[in-house]
Amino acid sequence: MPDCPSLALPAGHSKLLLHCCCATCSGDVMTSLAEAAIDFTVFFYNPNIHPEREYLIRKEENKRFAVQHGIAFVDADYDTDTWFSRTKGWENEPERGARCTQCFDLRFERTAHYAHEHGFTIFATSLGMSRWKDLDQINACGQRAADRYPDLLFWAHNWRKGGGSARAVELAKREHFYRQKYCGCVYSLRRSEARYRFLPILSDKK
Repeated sequence: MPDCPSLALPAGHSKLLLHCCCATCSGDVMTSLAEAAIDFTVFFYNPNIHPEREYLIRKEENKRFAVQHGIAFVDADYDTDTWFSRTKGWENEPERGARCTQCFDLRFERTAHYAHEHGFTIFATSLGMSRWKDLDQINACGQRAADRYPDLLFWAHNWRKGGGSARAVELAKREHFYRQKYCGCVYSLRRSEARYRFLPILSDKK
C-alpha cells in the first residue's frame, strides 16, 4: 500500500474541521491527517443519505473508526426535511448536476457555520475521495460556504493524489468497511436500482 505523503495545513492554520461522509471515503483521509499530527475534528452532517437505516450504518461506521483512533467526532442532525426542501425541483437532475450542487452547498454551509461558531479557521471534506464526484464542483461549493465568514478557509486538498485512492481501497478491505452501492440520496438509490436491478432497500415516502 502506498505511503501517506506528508501533510501540512496552509500557513497560519492549526485546527481543522473535516466534513466526512462514508468511512470508505474518509478512512484514509483521517489516517493521513492523524499521521501528520494535524489537530482535526470530524464533522458528520449528511442529511442526503437515504433511507435512515443506510444513514445510521454509514454514520456509525465512520464514528467507530474515528473513536478507535482517538479522533473527535461531531454528530450533526439528520434533518432530512431541510435537504428535501433544498433540492426540491432538482429531482431529475443527473449525478454531478445541479441537485448535487445544492446538496454540497447545504452540507458545507452547515460545516462552515459550525467551524465559525467553534473556533475553526479552516475546513475540508472527504467527499472528493470518490472518483464518482466532480472535484471542481465540490471545491466550488466549499469555497462558497467559506466565503460566508471572513476568517474561514476551505482547504481544497485533492485526497486522491499521492496514492490516496489506492490506500483508501486497501484500508476499506482491511477494516471491512461497508461498501455502499450508491452515492447516498434517494434519487441516486433509484438510479442504482434501475441500473443494476438491486432490490429496494426501503420505500421512499417523500
